[in-house]
Parts: sequence; structure tokens; C-alpha cells
Amino acid sequence: MFSDLSKAFGQTGDPAFRKVFFISTAISLVIFALLWGLAGYGVSFLDGLIASWAESDGWFTDTLVTVAEAVSWLGVAALSLILFPSVMLIILPFFLEDIAKAVEAKFYPELGEGRQPPIGETILGSISFVGVTILVNIIALPLYILFLFIPPLNFVLFYLINGYLLGREYFEMVAQRRMVLKDAKVMRKANSGKVLMSGFFLAFLLTVPILNIAMPIWATAFMLHRFERIRRAVA
Repeated sequence: MFSDLSKAFGQTGDPAFRKVFFISTAISLVIFALLWGLAGYGVSFLDGLIASWAESDGWFTDTLVTVAEAVSWLGVAALSLILFPSVMLIILPFFLEDIAKAVEAKFYPELGEGRQPPIGETILGSISFVGVTILVNIIALPLYILFLFIPPLNFVLFYLINGYLLGREYFEMVAQRRMVLKDAKVMRKANSGKVLMSGFFLAFLLTVPILNIAMPIWATAFMLHRFERIRRAVA
């Protein structure tokens, strides 16, 4: 596993990796700029509600508004860091072939042209994954808050949930280049332990600031190596 991770990191300077990184990051930044604009309107609306509720213009209202603004913007910033790789994952499938070809050209030159899933299937799968990831983490939010003062349990919960989701999604995404989705799911379930452990590594990268921006690209290359290793072991 560490060998596969090392291969993925080692190919960071590849022209295909750089191209995908810059394009997907630029598109993601535009999306988040729009979201932050909407968040600004939301915070302004919240300020108005607080002022209306307090029914005064004194120091108490000013302090309450300031605290509410600070907490709101911190929340928006935290969600942005967490969701940035997920938003990139919506964009990434359009460039998956570039990354996969670069990895295969260097490490698996004997492989032929990969299968390209229908574009509708790709888009639906990506949006579905992001939606499920957000929904599951929102559902788990009370547990995150409950374990707030017990950091080990908080991290274990995060890695368990997101490790499973990331491992499943990335494995099936790269596997579909060599088999239909139904067979990819069968292979994933038959090797669930290996896929889950791989997902834990990806979940860890997701929690490292700055590195998590490039996580989807490394994750694609890493999981392609994992898939090829598993596929050849069962062949």
C-alpha cells in the first residue's frame, strides 16, 4: 500500500497531473467564490435577525452580531476546506482519462485502451457521491459534536465514515475503466478490507490543509495502483 502511495506522489510533476490540478482547482475556486458570495448574504440576513430579536442598538447587540458573524464565517471556512476535494471530485471524472493514461503509460504500458463509461453515468455517480458524503457527515454531526472533547474518538469516527466512502468511490471510479460497474462493485466487496484501508489513507489526506486540495488527483492515481494490484492477484 505504501508503495502504491509513493508511486502516486512521485508522479505529481507529470504534465497530465499538473494540467488536471490547475483546471479542476480553477473551476472549484469559481464555484466556491459563488458559494462565499451566497454565504455573505446569509450572514447579513443573520445579522438582521439578531438585531431584530435584540430590539436594541446597544453594545449587547453589537457583541452578539460580531460573535455570530465570527462563528458563521469560521463555519463557512471549515466547510469549504472539507468540501473542496468533494467539489473537485465532481469535476475530476472529466479528466480521469488523462490521469489514468499517465499512470498506465509509466507503470502499466502493456495495458490497452481503457473503457470509457457513459458521460451521464459518470456525472450522476459523482454528484451522487458528493451528496451522500455531505448527507452522511451531516447525520454524523451530533456524534462529531458529542466527541468534540474526545479528539481520538472524533478522528476515528471521521476516518471510518469518510474512509469507507472515499475507498468505495475511487475504487469503483477507476475500476470502471476496465469493467462494468456491476463487476467493479463485486470486486470491491470481495476486497473490502483492502479498499477500506486505502480509503483511510485518502481520508487522512483530506484532513491535511493544502495537501487536501490535490487529494483527488493523488487518490485517483493511488487507487488505480491498488485496483491493478488486486486485479492481477485474482486473475
